[in-house]
Amino acid sequence: MSNLQDKHIVLGITGSIAAFKGADLASKLTQLGAQVDVILTSAAEKFITPLTLQSVMGHHAYTESDLWGGEAHVLHVGLAKSADLLVITPCTANTIAKLAHGEADNLLTITALAARCPLLIAPAMDGGMFEHPATQENLAKLKERGAYIAGPAEGHLASGLSGVGRLLEVPDLIGHIRFVLGRRGRLADKKVVVSAGGTQEPLDPVRVLTNKSSGKQGYALAQSAIDLGAEVTLITTPTSLTAPIGANVVHVQTASQMLEAVLKESADADALVMAAAVADFRPKRAAGNKMKKRDGIPQIELETTEDILEAVAAQRSRMKRPCVTVGFAAESRDLIQNAGEKLKSKNLDLIVANDISAKDAGFGAETNRVTLLFSSGKQESLPLMSKVDVADAIIERVAALLE
Repeated sequence: MSNLQDKHIVLGITGSIAAFKGADLASKLTQLGAQVDVILTSAAEKFITPLTLQSVMGHHAYTESDLWGGEAHVLHVGLAKSADLLVITPCTANTIAKLAHGEADNLLTITALAARCPLLIAPAMDGGMFEHPATQENLAKLKERGAYIAGPAEGHLASGLSGVGRLLEVPDLIGHIRFVLGRRGRLADKKVVVSAGGTQEPLDPVRVLTNKSSGKQGYALAQSAIDLGAEVTLITTPTSLTAPIGANVVHVQTASQMLEAVLKESADADALVMAAAVADFRPKRAAGNKMKKRDGIPQIELETTEDILEAVAAQRSRMKRPCVTVGFAAESRDLIQNAGEKLKSKNLDLIVANDISAKDAGFGAETNRVTLLFSSGKQESLPLMSKVDVADAIIERVAALLE
């Protein structure tokens, strides 16, 4: 469950061709459990109708006429008072200027002036308009007051030109919304380091020794920590996944690179969650040129890689950081026994044990079935659930250990 559940989001849509993305965003937020109220400016109604918004949300979308109608007593105050977040997307240069100077001449801007919740602005306009000194000055004023600015992106614009001014795509907008909502979460002011993916040890310039880890569980853990307000560093091997909005991403490939990054980032971290599948072995010598079949079967001598959790335990004994260390045990046999031994030998606070031989869990799957083993001796078996839900459960336990 994301931090959008039961949150009241007031979504302002202004007069831009990108207004259609606002309808998609309202729909997606509603599906994710948020309570969404939409305010359309008069200009926005030229691009998208209230009926469209009402259809995807299941209730009334507010327009300028509601400010002067009998919808509610002091409507803008009611909307502002109950909002957890005010999002304006797409936000035109005109509305940005009004917000910067405190103008309140329509339902959206008067609601913004009355709101005491965080403000997230996603600009959308032609590149020249965005780069204009007036727009940049107005955005700077809003940032100084604590507003969050999401985008814009670079790409094709409605004018036919290309440049910076394109509204972010809906998944990115949702990422920014989750990031802002999490700032006051349970892990606010905590640094959490998460490792993800399978390391790759070069055999030659084009081949690697690796494993089946997709990185999905690690990326879900990073998102869950962001949802609870943590400052997240994601140390990741090459994957096909998109990093969560708000994560500080460190890219690595090999076990030695992973070790260096983990020790550096965890030196001032409150928690380390080692979800990456780190290779136990690597070629003792990588070939300088691509190995060719015509040269016969190569003889590859292996050596052990660095033990990252062992190095973390040694650093932790000296620096008392990270405060909480979580490991993973991906096993094909003797799951609990092997996980328990790793828990003790690596001086972990918690280890997540999962059976990689199960077809519906582990590497590559969308679901996972894990058992949590704590240093206190407590064990907790979780049923089959999505990796997102597993991540939420783990990060909740991490937050409890930190408290």
